[in-house]
Amino acid sequence: MIKMNQHKIEDLIKSVESKQPMNLDILAQFIRDVASRSIPVTTIEKWLKAVHRNGISVEETIVLTREMMESGSILNWDDNRLVVDKHSTGGVGDKMSLILAPALAACGLKVPMLAGRGLGHTGGTIDKLESIPGFNCLLSPQQMQKQVFEIGCCIAAQNDAIAPADGLLYAVRDVTNTIDSIPLITASIISKKAAEGLGSLVLDVKCGNAAFMKTQTDAEALARSMVGAATGLGINTTAQITQMNFPIGKYVGNSLEVLGSIEVLQGHGSSDTRELVVTQCVPLLVQSGLAANNYEAEIMVVDVLGNGRALDFFKQMCISQGVDGRVAELLVKNPKEVLKFADNATRFKATESGYVGSINSMTFAEIARKHGAGRFSIEDEIIPEIGFEILIEHGQKIAKGHDWLVFHHNEQITEDDLFKLTNSLEIANQKPEQTTRLISVIS
Repeated sequence: MIKMNQHKIEDLIKSVESKQPMNLDILAQFIRDVASRSIPVTTIEKWLKAVHRNGISVEETIVLTREMMESGSILNWDDNRLVVDKHSTGGVGDKMSLILAPALAACGLKVPMLAGRGLGHTGGTIDKLESIPGFNCLLSPQQMQKQVFEIGCCIAAQNDAIAPADGLLYAVRDVTNTIDSIPLITASIISKKAAEGLGSLVLDVKCGNAAFMKTQTDAEALARSMVGAATGLGINTTAQITQMNFPIGKYVGNSLEVLGSIEVLQGHGSSDTRELVVTQCVPLLVQSGLAANNYEAEIMVVDVLGNGRALDFFKQMCISQGVDGRVAELLVKNPKEVLKFADNATRFKATESGYVGSINSMTFAEIARKHGAGRFSIEDEIIPEIGFEILIEHGQKIAKGHDWLVFHHNEQITEDDLFKLTNSLEIANQKPEQTTRLISVIS
């Protein structure tokens, strides 16, 4: 039996290598065997490398995604039309999930959000939430479902109960340099989102110098693949291509991004952050049928961000996930009294006058990571208070000597850090054209 299965797998690999269609039944069984850990890792490596080199079809990607989804627990809802979520490919200062989940719940949607930890230059939603004292992200699928029924939203860490086939495939991809395969990225992301039992999904696919996809062309290729797989599994899906050449909002870093999120939920805060949250919420409200059109959906989101309802749902989510009630109450009123701050705050001044052209987001991400805001390996401990406070906005006029950045750090800053941060701000002679982050939409 084992020998015959091995022959079938070899046939599967040969099909991919010769760019011929795979036998979908054998592909499905292959993923089931991956999930049960009954296939040698060396064989999985061969198949992954073949897919990485040659690609696979949309139909094959849908089968791959479905089998990965069905390899673990799936959240079931009597009616999933109001069950929604979003996924971002990651960015510098990308704190949208912390605001979006309670805002959508305040509008009447159900949000069973699975999120990840940071690895590489992008921050992780789970790391940000865990900078709140007592916040528990380790929820089982049953706990997720119960909380969503009770308060409308949860944000939980990805775990082995959901799409376990992805856990092994991702680990093998990491050591075989096959991470950047579009079908494999698609199946990894969409299998976990589909396991939430969603009716609607919005995808934020970043492009730019601090994004995983550097060009609009590459970002749109990934977006089309993910929309195709999610739609093939019955999920109403929209992908938004957004630019990632400038940090999002006023804050970068785990506890600082919680602060920035609460400021937006309080009805003020960064207009850049709020605009992106509204942009992502709108299609979910329309696709789920809660809003008749984009205009009506936008009014709904702006209202719950302005009248305190989204903030109240955020507080309820914190309490439901382990935060002491008094701490949660203080957090939403005065977050600076709850969140930890770094020992040192170094201010940076503009070296010339003009207009704020761009900020090198990648420099921020790399230096924050080096100081403990991110990981170099999965075992590394996050230092939540490390990060940046950005005192300027794109396009504004700035004078030489004007403070534009605060770096919150514990360890001493090196000369190299000082040089890179000082030079990460580009000053333009003329006011740059104002643009939104949204570049294009694929649905």
